[in-house]
Amino acid sequence: MRRHLWCNLKRLQCVPTITNVLTQGISVAPPSAAATPTSSLLIIRSYSSIGELQPQLSPEIIRIMEQRLTAIEYRTAFLQNLVNQPEASPAEYARANKELRKLKSSADLISELRSKQKEINGLKSLRVDCSEDKDMVSMATEELGEAMVEEKRLQNLLLKSLLPKDDADERDCILEVRAGTGGEEASLFAMDIFKMYEKYSQKKGWKFEVVDLTESDLRGYKEASAAISGADVYGKLKFEKGIHRVQRIPVTEKAGRIHTSAVSVAILPQADEVDVQLRNEDLKIDTYRSGGAGGQHANTTNSAVRITHIPSGMVVAIQDERSQHMNKAKALKVLRAKLYEMERSRIHSKRSKLRSEQIGSGDRSERVRTYNFPQGRITDHRVGITCHAIDDVMQGESLDVFLDALLLQQEMDAIACFSSSQ
Repeated sequence: MRRHLWCNLKRLQCVPTITNVLTQGISVAPPSAAATPTSSLLIIRSYSSIGELQPQLSPEIIRIMEQRLTAIEYRTAFLQNLVNQPEASPAEYARANKELRKLKSSADLISELRSKQKEINGLKSLRVDCSEDKDMVSMATEELGEAMVEEKRLQNLLLKSLLPKDDADERDCILEVRAGTGGEEASLFAMDIFKMYEKYSQKKGWKFEVVDLTESDLRGYKEASAAISGADVYGKLKFEKGIHRVQRIPVTEKAGRIHTSAVSVAILPQADEVDVQLRNEDLKIDTYRSGGAGGQHANTTNSAVRITHIPSGMVVAIQDERSQHMNKAKALKVLRAKLYEMERSRIHSKRSKLRSEQIGSGDRSERVRTYNFPQGRITDHRVGITCHAIDDVMQGESLDVFLDALLLQQEMDAIACFSSSQ
């Protein structure tokens, strides 16, 4: 089954053309009257399965994009002419070459697009010139259809290249999961969520390294953190930050009543030493004996490490490893990520109304997603999508349903800003 989502760029709300669409266990909440598209800046996405989104850009977006493409063409030609001038100074030559390298990928795509548009015009003329030759018209029509599909693909790639980029998207990340309201049940769900991300990371071929775990009495996780590394990890997982609410019957419940609990998730882009320079005089490092479940887990050496960043007051404590050196290395990695995200949030709050949000207070009312186990469904409240395959999601199999929709919403926001800047 194919379905179409009309997205109002001004409101950033997706409205299905068929109410209560259900495809592969995924449903979209019916639109309210206020969400009806009224703007001329519309983008339509048709897809036969999740993960195969095919954007169809509106004429207004194409018009705006063409203005940008023409400017890039002129700029590329100017720079190319400059580097070919013998009288250009070494500084001018270096600056021009550097800018040309930045423009190269877009310029190559533009060249492909222009070539394809020329082919389309030729095929259209051929159909007119040979209108009496049915075989020729049929062949030209078939090739024209293929060429127009390729033209749309190139336009979509170019639009993406023109949208603002977050440099952190390509970075690795630090995952932090904390039990919120709900007592022991919240800690058990925190463990389930943490393992969900571990399985999802394995599916993606990412490296998932546990940084620290603090267990509850029932062996759930009060707090858990991990370092995840791989291709575009932060750009994919950044949408997971916020409050995840669960509705299910806890193992401690004797009467079979459904309880509601909450878990906080934070996703921090990992920072390099170049990004965040930690001076020894700004750090207070304490060592102590790590806690544990006793028995073979008991630690009789001061291997746990607590680092306090004096200027910010931020504290990171790691006791997961038996080696003090390894715990210190992990603590520094987490501290850099926290300080890097703090600075990013400060900058973003000045530049945009969309201030970076993190884990909140852990209260159920701040939820971004609800996991309802009795009904076997998960609902993401930011995009209004419900998936009825909760077991698959918890096994890391269908999480892309939500991540792809959230990425689409981010693109809608970027396109809205792109068009409003004209």
